[in-house]
Formats: sequence, structure tokens, C-alpha cells
Amino acid sequence: MVKMEFVKEEIEDMSYPEPSRIKHEDTEEQTDWIEVKQQRHEVNEVKEEHCKIKTSRKKAKQLHICTQCGKSFRDKGVLKRHMRVHTGEKPYTCPQCGKSFADEGNLRKHLLLHSGEKPFNCDQCGKKFISLSILKQHQKVHSDKKPYVCSYCGKTFTRLDSCKQHQKTHNAVREHMCFECGKSFTASSQLKRHQKIHTGEKSYKCSYCDKSFTLSGSLNRHERVHTGEKPYHCTQCGQSFKDGPGLYYHLLVHSGEKPFKCEQCGKQFISSSHLKNHLTVHSGEKPHVCCECGRSFTRADCLKRHQTIHTGEKPYKCSYCDKSFIESGSLKVHERVHTGEKPYHCIQCGKSFTQSRSLVAHIKKHCSVSE
Repeated sequence: MVKMEFVKEEIEDMSYPEPSRIKHEDTEEQTDWIEVKQQRHEVNEVKEEHCKIKTSRKKAKQLHICTQCGKSFRDKGVLKRHMRVHTGEKPYTCPQCGKSFADEGNLRKHLLLHSGEKPFNCDQCGKKFISLSILKQHQKVHSDKKPYVCSYCGKTFTRLDSCKQHQKTHNAVREHMCFECGKSFTASSQLKRHQKIHTGEKSYKCSYCDKSFTLSGSLNRHERVHTGEKPYHCTQCGQSFKDGPGLYYHLLVHSGEKPFKCEQCGKQFISSSHLKNHLTVHSGEKPHVCCECGRSFTRADCLKRHQTIHTGEKPYKCSYCDKSFIESGSLKVHERVHTGEKPYHCIQCGKSFTQSRSLVAHIKKHCSVSE
């Protein structure tokens, strides 16, 4: 009897629910599933937010901040190298000339000047260069691309530094004036450097001779006379220079650009100093007087060259032999005897020369033949 009741109960439990109840339960299940789905979405959002916070914290931990200027770096080693800008530390020294560098990469580039090695080759003309950056600049000559545009006159340039230098020729505002001589400058730093001329301060001493200089840049340029270093390279002809202005004026020879014009005769010049020297032709002024013999000159550099006659000074020494010279240009020409360098090329026959005047004389021969 008990057994029968149990079976009956089981059968009752297995009986199907009413249709209306089925529909109600389906709706409940669907609602439950939507709630679960929504909960999962919320959990995922929380996880994503947590990951973002974790990543940003990780990034914050990775940043190394300079205590001097506030710049931040991911790599501690990069920060260490950056700090040398503030400390002036130069731990990498050239074993051949003793010059020091803050960065190992700069030392490696410098060593190539001594070895003469030029590992970067232009695949279009075969010219070789000491660094990839110089090669890239050179390759713009072949591409004819001039991406840098002067905002004043629209002139285009292959190099950013050439464009910047050119822009300075357009109505530069010179609001910083020297109270000693009245000369004005576009930047306060330029005025500060200039004022050392009046104070006579020469705190930068040459490590090779007894000369001292008012500016660190002047010392660096001077020391290259002793070391023979010429870190500025022309990408068009490969000629090297010991300072930036030397390269800049050389590049104007290639471009033919002469931005400084004489208002009296219309003659044009590559620099303001050349124009200034030219203006003395019209005025007849010779402000530079030799204190030894009283002879006067239109230009300071002419006076300086003249004074070496009285002093007998020959500061420019050949790095290959014992000869010395009054002028750096004379030394440069002489050293080509040792190096075999012939930077002046005839575009008609390809012949090369050590001096520009030899090339000019050679070109005249072509002209006389054609006539």
C-alpha cells in the first residue's frame, strides 16, 4: 500500500504543467539570462578598468624623471645620458686627440674622422659618408625634394638648418641693444656673448697653446686648428669644414644664393659681413689701422693678416710636416699636397684641382678652345 502511494506521487510529479505556466517560466528564464548577461558585461567593464589602472600605474613606475628640467624617460640609461647635459660630464675620451664626449655614439663618429673610414655608401653616386644622417641629407640631392619652405618668400630648401639660416635674413627684429657700442641683437644670449668683448673676459683656454677665448664655441673652433678635426661635411661635394658657418657659406656657393644686396651698385653677397666689407669700397673708409706702421685697411681680417708681417707669427701648423702658415687658407691648400685631396672639379672634362684658382684658369682654356 505504501509502495503504491509512492509510485502515484512520482507519477503526479512527472505530470506536465499547464500551458500558461510554461509561458510564464520561459519569460522568467529569459529575464534571468538577460540579468546574467548584464552582470557579465559589468564584470568585464570592471576588469577592463582595472587593467587600464594597472597599465597606467606600470607606465608611471617605468618613467624616470629628470630632477633638473622635469623631462621623463622610459629607460633609466637614457635618463643617465640626458643628465650629462646638465652636469657637463664627458666620460668618453678620444685616445688619439684627447677630445671628450658625453655620448659613446658621438665618440664612435669622431673616431671615423681619424681613421678616414666612411661606412655609409650612397647607392646612386657611390659617395661615402661617416654617418647615416649625413648620407640621408646627401640623398636629398638626388631626389630633388625640398620639403623646407621659407614662410617669408616661399623659397624651398633640402635641409632644415639651411631654411632657418635663410629666414634670419628677413627683417630680423634686433631688440637687444649693447649700451657700450650700440650694436643690437635678435636674442639676449647673443647680446650677453657680445658684451664679453667689452669686459675683456676670456675664460676659455686652449689646451694646446696659450690662447684664450671669450666664448666656448670660439675655443672649440680654434682647437680644431690643432686637431685637424672637420666635423661639418658638404653633402654635395664631400668637402669638410671645422665650423658650421664655414659649411653654410660653402653651401651658398652650390645653390648660387646671395641674399645680401648692395643698395648702391646692386652687387649681391652670401653674407652680411661680405656686404659690409664691400660698402667700404663706396665710402672709401679704412677704419682698421695697424699700430706698428700706420697702414689702414677696409677690413679687420686684412689688418690681421698684415700684422703677422710685424709679429712673424705663423699660428697654423701642418699636421703632416713642420711647415707653418700665416693664414688658415694657406694651410688648407698646403695640406692637400699630403692628402692628395682635389676638391675642385671641372664639369666639362672631370679634371680635379687642389685650388679654386687652378680650376678657374683651367676653365678659361676650355673657353678659349671653344672660341
